Amino acid sequence: MSTTPREGMGSAHGSARPGFSLNVRLWNVGKIDRKTRPYRLRWIVGGRVHTATFATVGLADSRRSELWQAMRRGEAFEIETGLPESEVRAAAEKAAREAAEAEAAAVLDWFAFCRAYVARRWRGSAAKTREGIADGLATATLGMLRPGEQAPDAETLRLTFRWAVVPAHQGAEPPEELSEAYRWLLTGTRPLADLADTAVVEDVLHHLAHRLDGKPAAGDTHKRRRRAVNTAFEYAVLAGELPENPFSRSRGKRVASTDVVDPRTLPNPVQARQLLVAVSYVGSWHRGRGRRLAAFFAVMYYAAARPAEVVGLRLSDCYLPEEGWGTLTFHETRPVAGKQWTDSGERHDRRGLKAREATADRPVPIPPVLVAILREHLATFGTAKEGRVFGNERGDLVGSSTYWRVWAEAREIALPPLQLHSLLAKRPYEARGACITRWLNAGVPVAEVARRVGNSPEVIHRRYQGCIDGHEQKANDKIARAMEEDGDTAA
Repeated sequence: MSTTPREGMGSAHGSARPGFSLNVRLWNVGKIDRKTRPYRLRWIVGGRVHTATFATVGLADSRRSELWQAMRRGEAFEIETGLPESEVRAAAEKAAREAAEAEAAAVLDWFAFCRAYVARRWRGSAAKTREGIADGLATATLGMLRPGEQAPDAETLRLTFRWAVVPAHQGAEPPEELSEAYRWLLTGTRPLADLADTAVVEDVLHHLAHRLDGKPAAGDTHKRRRRAVNTAFEYAVLAGELPENPFSRSRGKRVASTDVVDPRTLPNPVQARQLLVAVSYVGSWHRGRGRRLAAFFAVMYYAAARPAEVVGLRLSDCYLPEEGWGTLTFHETRPVAGKQWTDSGERHDRRGLKAREATADRPVPIPPVLVAILREHLATFGTAKEGRVFGNERGDLVGSSTYWRVWAEAREIALPPLQLHSLLAKRPYEARGACITRWLNAGVPVAEVARRVGNSPEVIHRRYQGCIDGHEQKANDKIARAMEEDGDTAA
């Protein structure tokens, strides 16, 4: 390896555009007296000397070969940097691309942010959680539309948004009825930075608190949507897209908790039994649409089970003796979320018990009356697919729309007109609430009720505090006895 200045040099002559030259001379790799990067490459472009040092001779020879090949191709070199024109052009293109990306990031629009956020949250989230996130963001989008543009109607826009944020739909063509709204949505939302404007934040909050018809949304719906959007804002702050959470400086209306059970919705024991009997009369006797679900609702009423838990109940989860109490062991829920939200592509998600470890189960003792109902159901209809206790006529999972319709028709059969148009037993879920209330009124300790129903004692106290009857007089009697023992009585 020689350090002779002209050994191995190459040259080219001709004309080039300003700032570039074809007059290039290249030296062999030389070694200099230094501990780090001791190998030096020198070349001259238009009379200007350029150098580069390297840690190994191999790296230096590789770079020399790149410059030599550029000379052989007849490339002009930039005089100031000493780089071949192809490298200068590539560097300029990269800088322009990075600048464009930085500019795009600076004006990140709401819809693009939402798609990125949903994709980030998708893995590991339950199907119902995914749907809840999409619903909250879709509602907030109505407050993030660019002003002065004619947007599609709100319902179509919400449906389109919910379709478009599903990661599996990235790059796919939307359904024909949503295609126009989808094209609009790509460019029709405000920049995320517009959330610095308090008026924009207040508009978002207004839509979260109202239905599409302008009427106030239910308290739980408002809270769920606001929670989903708030979490998205927190992510935007962590990602450096927003300087602060816009909700932190908003005086938006706070909605009081509405998860306290309304006693008017709960059927008493007589009404509950009438409803269970009425269920069996729904639909034709031959097809057994209602008869198939009589035991379904009985499990909710006598075991305080959630509908999604009953849907997934299997015969192997049941201990049904000929006499005495039995046991149902719940360890799986099958909530309905829609095909686009589940990993399996099925309408029902498959999850562990609510607010429990994935492998946890919950054994619930059941009274003889429910044991008899389940034994009769199995003798009549057998088991559905996967050994499930309940199924539709094809043996598939019972859909939520199916048991809601049956319950609604059973109310018409079981309840007189005044009660039919009241809040009484409006939802199938009220069968579970009626069971919990009966256990509490029977004096079952709250901790044991909580264990059987899969809630915390705090939740049971908070939700059912107004549904416990007859305990006030018992409490007064206990206080009176204590006062007598302490001698604290009226003269």
